[in-house]
Amino acid sequence: MISRRAFLLLLALAPGHAAAQAGSALVVRVGDEWEEWWDGDAPPERWAGALDRVADAAGWTAASAGVDRGELTIRRVGEPWRIRVVLVRIDPALVDLRLMVPPPRDDGFAGRWSIDQAPPGAVFAVNVGQFTGGPWGWLVQGGQRRQRAGTGALAPGIAVDRSGSVALLPRDSLGTATDVEEGFQSYPALLVGDGTVPPALLEGGRGVDLVHRDGRLAFGVLRDGRVLLALTRMEGLGGLLEIVPFGPTTPEMAALMGALGCTRAVLLDGGLSGQMMLVEDGRRVEWRGLRQVAAGLVGMPRLQAGAAR
Repeated sequence: MISRRAFLLLLALAPGHAAAQAGSALVVRVGDEWEEWWDGDAPPERWAGALDRVADAAGWTAASAGVDRGELTIRRVGEPWRIRVVLVRIDPALVDLRLMVPPPRDDGFAGRWSIDQAPPGAVFAVNVGQFTGGPWGWLVQGGQRRQRAGTGALAPGIAVDRSGSVALLPRDSLGTATDVEEGFQSYPALLVGDGTVPPALLEGGRGVDLVHRDGRLAFGVLRDGRVLLALTRMEGLGGLLEIVPFGPTTPEMAALMGALGCTRAVLLDGGLSGQMMLVEDGRRVEWRGLRQVAAGLVGMPRLQAGAAR
């Protein structure tokens, strides 16, 4: 683990707010070239499907049965800082998704989870939701509702039904949702309906910070029912800058998930919390966070699903 002194030094090297305003367009690296794919001054209100130049640049490869890995490098025009986007695509027909919520500690505080707590046999693990003292908002485990929905127009629930299918449900439907085996809530929504960007992400002053840049983690559902997760890491200094909490804005993440083909998407807790693990060709690959969180989501091969319960 990196020392506090080294972390503060790396944080000081991160670009400030002024640098983040260098340009409004995003470009993606395609081979040795950079191709523009999104203009923040005239963003689309809806993504009707994946954008080939972004989706094709991901270079998808199979990691394990039902789990694919991809990777992109993006940056904003006019600035040197590059953001690596780690992508994981999951087929719920082959991978059983289960929440991991540690019990409260003896001192009354919420339990803490990291990818180190992923059970044996897991092929994927990621931190989920947002947090206060414990998991925030709606929470369902093993078919039992443990917490009521939190308030917020852009706070959907991620629901896994008894067949394993995954959906993002509007906040106002969470109180009556049925057939949910696992569920949690997060915010803000990046895409709603069928690829629509919420108005609050297109116009300032509607409750969402549109200019703040941070390390990001997003969860989306593709049109074919597969799940897509995107974790950002800052590039530079031979990988040392990966732990610096700097990355896309919320509108930029909405654009990324839309360009990759999601119909609905939502941010999870990113920054210092963002962490992910997958098994690739039998080898465990990790992107670690700097703090533990209150809940995680793990993927087990369907034949081993009972081990995660």
